Amino acid sequence: MIWENIKLALKDMFASKMRTLLSLLGIVIGVASVIAILTLGQSATQSITQTIVESGLEMVTIFPVRSEKAANEFTEDFGERLMTNVSDIKTVLPVNTSGALLRVGQNSIEASVSGVLSTYASILDYEAEVGQFFSLADNMASRQVVVLGSDVAEELFPDGNAVGEYVSIFRNQAKSYQVVGVMQEKDASFNLQFNGTVYIPYNTYTQRFIKPSIVGSYVVRVADGADALAVSDAITEFLDRTVGSDAYRLFSPASLADMASQITGTFSSFLAAIAAISLLVGGIGIMNIMLVSVAERTREIGIRKALGASPWTIMGQFITEAIVLTITGGVIGIGLGTLLSYLVADVVGWNLYISYSSFLFAAGFSTLVGVFFGWYPAMKASKLDPIEALNYE
Repeated sequence: MIWENIKLALKDMFASKMRTLLSLLGIVIGVASVIAILTLGQSATQSITQTIVESGLEMVTIFPVRSEKAANEFTEDFGERLMTNVSDIKTVLPVNTSGALLRVGQNSIEASVSGVLSTYASILDYEAEVGQFFSLADNMASRQVVVLGSDVAEELFPDGNAVGEYVSIFRNQAKSYQVVGVMQEKDASFNLQFNGTVYIPYNTYTQRFIKPSIVGSYVVRVADGADALAVSDAITEFLDRTVGSDAYRLFSPASLADMASQITGTFSSFLAAIAAISLLVGGIGIMNIMLVSVAERTREIGIRKALGASPWTIMGQFITEAIVLTITGGVIGIGLGTLLSYLVADVVGWNLYISYSSFLFAAGFSTLVGVFFGWYPAMKASKLDPIEALNYE
């Protein structure tokens, strides 16, 4: 019986192609809108998250706020205390940074000078283009050696051959530092700038460059495979307990990625809910067409009832027809929405992430629309008096 109803529905659809097309239009537009919005929302979320991941999702940066309490806590051995109290931390790197003028002959540039440990480059996956990063021995001996970021090296040594040469770094007075390495270009990682920075050993910075009253920042590397969000929360809890929430600022790309995912997800759901309204509008169109169909086929309904068709049989026929209409519109809408998503993602440069859950949502919702808006016309048809129906002109 169901298959017969489906065949009757398809036959009637093909018999009135223009009317069918117009009745499907609202459903197609509604489903296509929902599919496109949810898919593009998912693609935007994934693209943003991927950008953040590539910039160092496993990093947490702590910025002490200068105060007497913070000065007593944020010392060079703070990293050891943090690793003792918070698990899943691979290492903690203290970093001191200030601006300075660098000069070689007639070439000069304003750059950031960072005092870091010898493991800084390896921990941050920062590779040398020429030479090498300074060694542990350089740091222990407080040697006046420097590693140049790519932009700084290009400005000071336009002809190359920087390794082995000397750079004058001006702070209160000029001091000469020997170049031991030039680093590769590396994109900025939120609070970490690479290409416009030069690096000197941590002990050299604190003993010969500037004696800071407090460590400028700490770069925390989360252990491989650990949950960066959970580690970030544990660090926050530890710092709140030891120094108070006003004594530091914490930055975690993982937290930013989670926030971006929540915002784009909420926004996409909101837009999809608005787009779903057009499905209801399309459903009203389906109901209007079904009422017209009932009126046109009144005599047919009378004949079927006279031959013994029950009200439920008549109702099933028209509900099936409404469902077939909405499902057809849903399938077309899914295809159109996917194509639109692909075109938009290609234009803006996102990787397309198909939201298969949106397919199920659109298909299920369009089916419910068919049942809901097909019910009244079907019920009206089932209640027709067979004698009146046979006499209908």
